[in-house]
Amino acid sequence: MSVPNRKSPESLQDRLEQVTYLLHKYDPVEGQVQDDHDDAPVSVELSLHEQNLNELQLKLEELHPADVAYILESLPLEERLAIWQLVKSDRDGDILLEVSDAVRETLIADMDSHELIAAANNLDADELADLAPDLPRDVVRELMDTLDAQQRERLKSALSYADDQVGALMDFDMVTIRDDVSLEVVSRYLRRFEMLPDHTDKLFVVDNEGRLKGVLPIKKLLVSSPDALVADVMADDPVIFDPQDDAGVAAQAFERYDLVSAPVVDAKGTLYGRLTIDQMVDYIREESEAEVLAAAGLREEEDIFASVWKSVRNRWAWLAINLCTALIASRVIGLFEGSIEKLVALAALMPIVAGIGGNSGNQTITMIVRGIATGQVQVAHGRRLLRKEAGVALINGVFWGGVLSLVAYLLYGHIALSIVLMAAMVLNMLLAALMGVFIPLCRMRLGRDPALGSSVLITAITDSGGFFIFLGLATLFLL
Repeated sequence: MSVPNRKSPESLQDRLEQVTYLLHKYDPVEGQVQDDHDDAPVSVELSLHEQNLNELQLKLEELHPADVAYILESLPLEERLAIWQLVKSDRDGDILLEVSDAVRETLIADMDSHELIAAANNLDADELADLAPDLPRDVVRELMDTLDAQQRERLKSALSYADDQVGALMDFDMVTIRDDVSLEVVSRYLRRFEMLPDHTDKLFVVDNEGRLKGVLPIKKLLVSSPDALVADVMADDPVIFDPQDDAGVAAQAFERYDLVSAPVVDAKGTLYGRLTIDQMVDYIREESEAEVLAAAGLREEEDIFASVWKSVRNRWAWLAINLCTALIASRVIGLFEGSIEKLVALAALMPIVAGIGGNSGNQTITMIVRGIATGQVQVAHGRRLLRKEAGVALINGVFWGGVLSLVAYLLYGHIALSIVLMAAMVLNMLLAALMGVFIPLCRMRLGRDPALGSSVLITAITDSGGFFIFLGLATLFLL
């Protein structure tokens, strides 16, 4: 007998292939088996159809919600919705939380209000807060009416914070105790629970008014004398967060102090909720993915199987900017058409100058954006970073420019051309390094996302700048 939600040693790709194979055996559209038994009696076909359906449902039932989410994200829309219809309704909420925002949108669009409310009713307040922004407003209002007063208040509280604040990530499922009881009493109290909340590595010690006084690590509870009081063994200086704290700062604290969970308290010291390591890992992953997309000029996460029009809308803005910058680069080349006609070698060499500069600039901008994300880089560091990156670019420019100039001399036997090529390489790499520092810090100073379109901008500058520098030097000294 299979174990529901088991985490098998199979790879995700193996599970995806198994589900895809079973899906192709079962045709949800035609309601028949896809095999060679075209002459079999209808009753046999129906029996095989039901058998394949049961096999597919059983496979989905034994997979963890995160694995089902991965499978849904990896299927084209029609197959994704076919699998979604076969998932048991009591698992809908957990799976909706696991899938990406773009795929969640397609799944929610396939559900009616009753299905959405049923899926949401199985979730805690903090989980509902993650899901609520994607639900229709009438469903959210109806869902609010089904919650008890405490859950409703918690949901409203979680929704009141921005996505990048601690309050939006905290949960309310935690164990609180008093400091004037013995550890034996605490142990008996814990045995009353069927199961402790996930990632419970510490208990939160509060006073009569709910103010945090300290934390009692579970390992302390296990190894200390049962007669000892909580007040004597608890830690009274835990790492704490305010609901309005930046989530990125909290993530860095979790990494720095090896935290599994941490209390969230308001300005009065009242215990509000807690942060857990799984929330921090999810946040870091989402931010990392967002930075990669932003660097390429994508406005939002995109379903890989989204419609053509939706993908076009997501990508067009920075492509338009890229087109404008490409036109500028082409006009720069146009200014030196006469020089290129007189010395054809310029046309063959100028893409190398621009390409190396673009690569160098992307390396610099990636390091700066990462430093900003981790909190290591501030606007005040600008001058020092400019000097450092200029030094790196100068050394790289001289070395690789020398290599390229040697190759150019062997190809064309033109010493002056080789010297101009080396000078252009050095200057363009210096330009790339300076822009690689300036662009993200300038966007940070203006309150914008430093990563957004950074790759597009640095490539545009190094292309136009590289062409202008190389062709300009060639015009001055070779012609």
